[in-house]
Amino acid sequence: MSAPTPSKPEETKPHLSTLQIMLMNFGFFGIQYSFGMQQTAVNPVYQFLGADPATLPILNMAGPITGLFIQPMIGALSDRTWSPKWGRRKPFFLVGAIGCSVCLFLFPFVSAVWMAVLLLWLLDASNNTAMEPFRAFIADKLPENQLAKGFLTQSFFTGLGITLANLSLWVFQQLITSSTAAGIPYWVVGSFMLGAVCSIGSVLVTVLSTKEIPPTEGELERLRAEKKGFGGALKEIWAAIKDMPVGLRKLALVYLFQWFAMNVYWQFVAATASDAVWGTHDPASQAFGEATAWTGVINGTYNIVTFCTAFGLVSLAHKIGPKAVHCSCLLVAAVGLFVFPSMTTKGMLLVPIIGLGVAWASIMGVPYIMAVRMIPKERYGVYMGIINMMIVIPQLLQTLTFGAIYTHFLNATPANAMRFAAIFLAIAAVAMLWINERKDGAGDLTH
Repeated sequence: MSAPTPSKPEETKPHLSTLQIMLMNFGFFGIQYSFGMQQTAVNPVYQFLGADPATLPILNMAGPITGLFIQPMIGALSDRTWSPKWGRRKPFFLVGAIGCSVCLFLFPFVSAVWMAVLLLWLLDASNNTAMEPFRAFIADKLPENQLAKGFLTQSFFTGLGITLANLSLWVFQQLITSSTAAGIPYWVVGSFMLGAVCSIGSVLVTVLSTKEIPPTEGELERLRAEKKGFGGALKEIWAAIKDMPVGLRKLALVYLFQWFAMNVYWQFVAATASDAVWGTHDPASQAFGEATAWTGVINGTYNIVTFCTAFGLVSLAHKIGPKAVHCSCLLVAAVGLFVFPSMTTKGMLLVPIIGLGVAWASIMGVPYIMAVRMIPKERYGVYMGIINMMIVIPQLLQTLTFGAIYTHFLNATPANAMRFAAIFLAIAAVAMLWINERKDGAGDLTH
C-alpha cells in the first residue's frame, strides 16, 4: 500500500468538539501524574534511603532504557493491532495505566535503594506502554486543522497531572507527620497513593468515552498481510528508521540537547534549591526535607504555567509557525534556569521557573505538530515510538555521562548543573532554526 496523500485522512476524520478532545486526552492526566512523581519524588526517595547524589544519574537509568526499547515496540505493535471491541491504541493505555497504579501504590513501601530502582524500572515501563499510543491516538482521530489543539491539549493535561503530583507533596507535608521504618516520610506515601488512583481512573475515562476510528477494508487487508508479533514489529521499526524524513532527523538534534537538559534539571532541582535558599543539600537534614517539599511547589508552578499557556500556544503556532514558537520557548526557559541558582528566597525560586513552564508546554506538544505532518498515517504509532527514542537516547547519554561531568567539570555543585542545563536548552533553540518546515516535511514521504 502506497503512502497516502496528506488530504486523504482529512476526508474520513470528523471535526471534534473541545469537550471530545478533552475527554480523549484525559487519560494523559493520570499518566503524567505518574511521570510527575518520577520527576519530583523518586530522587529524594533514593536519598532518603541513603543514596549518594552523584549516583542519581545511574539510578535513573530505567527511564531512558525502557523508553528506548519499549515505546518503539509498543508503537509498532499498536499500528498492527485492531480489535472491534478494544480498538487499536486503547488496550495499551489500559495495560500501562494498571501497571502505573500498582507501582505507585508499592513505591513508598520500599526499604532499600535496589527495591526503589526495581520499581522505577517497572513504573517507567508502564508509563512507556501507555504514552506513545496516546500520541498516535491524536494523529489517528483528528483532522490536520485540529492537530495543534489535540497535542497541546495533551500539554495541558501534562501540566495539570504533574502539577497535582508536585503540589500534593507540599500539601501532604503540611498535614502528615512521621516516616516509614525506611525513613520515607508519610507525606510522600500520600502522594504516591493519590497517583495510584489518578492513573487508572483517568485512563478509564478516555477508554469509556472515546471510540477509535475503524480501519478501512484496505487497511484491514494490510494488517492481515503483515507479519505479526515482535519480529514484525522490529522489522517495521528498522524500516521506519531507514525511511525517516529529513525533518525528523533534524528534530533529533533539537531533542538531543533539550532532553539532556531536562534530565539534568529534574535530577538536580531539589539540591539546587536547597543550596540556594537553605544552604545545604544534606539529605539527612531537616532543611533538605523542606527543600524537597518546596521542590514540589517549584515543579507544580512550572506545570501550572504549562497548562495555562498550552492553549495559547495553539493560536501562536498557527500565526507564526511551530518552529518559531518552540525556539522562543526554549530560549525563555534557558534564561530562567540560568538565573535560578541565584535566587535567595523560596518565593523567588518560583519566578525564573515560569520560563520552564512555557517551554514544557511547547516541548510536550509543538514538535509533535511538526512531526505528524511528516509521516504517513499507517505509521503513526511506530514513528511516535521512534520520536521517543529521540527523547530517551539523550536521557541515556546524560545518565551515563553526567555523574563524571558533575564531579570533574562542574565542581560537584548543583548550581553549576542547573546552568549547564540552561546552556543546553539554548543550543536546542538554535538547532531548531535548522529545520525547514516546507522542504523537510511531508513531501519526503509523499513523492
